Amino acid sequence: MIEGLKPYEEYKESGQEWLGKVPAHWRTPRLKTVLRENDARSLDGSGLLLSLTRNRGLIARSDMTDKIHSARTLAGYKLYEPGEIVMNRMQAWSGMFGAGDKHGLVSPDYAVFKLLGNELGSLLLARIKAPDLVSQFALESKGIGSGFNRLYSDKFGAIAISLPPPDEQAAIVRFLDHANRKIDGFVRAKRKLIGLLNEQKQAIIHHAVTRGLPSRSPANLKPSGIPWLGDIPKHWDVVRNMALFAHRVDSGIAGLPVLQVSLHSGITAEDLDQFGRPKRLIADPTRYKLIRKGDLAYNTMRMWQGAVGVSPTDGLVSPAYVVVRPREGTCPEFYDHVFRTEVYKQQVNRQSTGIVSDRNRLYWDSFKQMPNVALPRSEQVEIVRFIASETTHLDTAIARTEREIALMQEYRTRLTADIVTGKLDVREVAAKLPNPASESIAADANDGALVEALSDDLEGKDVD
Repeated sequence: MIEGLKPYEEYKESGQEWLGKVPAHWRTPRLKTVLRENDARSLDGSGLLLSLTRNRGLIARSDMTDKIHSARTLAGYKLYEPGEIVMNRMQAWSGMFGAGDKHGLVSPDYAVFKLLGNELGSLLLARIKAPDLVSQFALESKGIGSGFNRLYSDKFGAIAISLPPPDEQAAIVRFLDHANRKIDGFVRAKRKLIGLLNEQKQAIIHHAVTRGLPSRSPANLKPSGIPWLGDIPKHWDVVRNMALFAHRVDSGIAGLPVLQVSLHSGITAEDLDQFGRPKRLIADPTRYKLIRKGDLAYNTMRMWQGAVGVSPTDGLVSPAYVVVRPREGTCPEFYDHVFRTEVYKQQVNRQSTGIVSDRNRLYWDSFKQMPNVALPRSEQVEIVRFIASETTHLDTAIARTEREIALMQEYRTRLTADIVTGKLDVREVAAKLPNPASESIAADANDGALVEALSDDLEGKDVD
């Protein structure tokens, strides 16, 4: 992808120590000369509410299933038009800029900028998100705490930026579009592979926790009496969750780690949030819930997605979690698998209640009444071991594939930064690139062929 890319023949000093040298024919204006803040507001609050996301740009708030808007009126919200660039003032230090293709309204705490002159919006956006500028945004952001600092427009506008001439901007955009199509195709194929691996893993788990070990004869099954559960082994029973777990409602104790439930990794202890900032913790530990080693906890709002896990240690969890203690004869790891099956998550979704569908919660009173399988603890442990032995290679393959995706995304970030900051010259290569339409057709065909090949390869085989 980078064959033929070389540095520019001649560079000059930019006049900014942090910016360093730039291609000799590039200019280094202040941001306020290429972007002008547009503070137009909605008088009546009518319009589509838009929100800035890290990976998808500016999208309709309704498309964000994990967000809910609580403002009573959108009057006073800022107007946005396609082609403008939006900055989240509180997240500018992390490169939170974006654009969208819809007219709408954005938060008053965002800054909306119109492009001046004949700069290309996609090039300018990529340049603004490059690490060197983002570092300056972090330095110029001010506030009461590192996670809540804001970048105000006067500080933003005073920062210098390096930009190529308009015709060269077009060449850079064309090359980056080409590179992104290639990278996106790679990522799509890898994500489809992960989907296939997860399907295979879930099939193994579902069969084990609802039908028992494969060595059990199908003739030894009986109707469970639960339509969504189907047949179960004859020596199993169906009970309510309250027969398997007791509700733990103990207050937190000072000195214990604060734990969280992850959709993918169960209960873990993380010191940083998703943006790499230190987590804000409640000063009074008694406002947390106590969880003991071996307890099971779930996020009331995300249990329907599988946000549940077994605690590896004593700790503290959010008051929004439900903590349950396994009763005698209950192996929590077995039921952790049960709760993560698709059929059980569907039932959780049906039992969850709330005023908004994507904010429904599963409380203890509903959870305790839900049916579940009951079997000897020794068999529960045996099934847990079987699942581990049968899915370890799948977990390894999934982790390796996710790492490949992460490395490719890191490569995209570095390549983009090197190009938009003038470290690599793409003009000659961009002039020889194929038509974008023909590339898209070829990419779709390649994706389909790859997924079909992967499906065939996974059929009845180990993935290692």
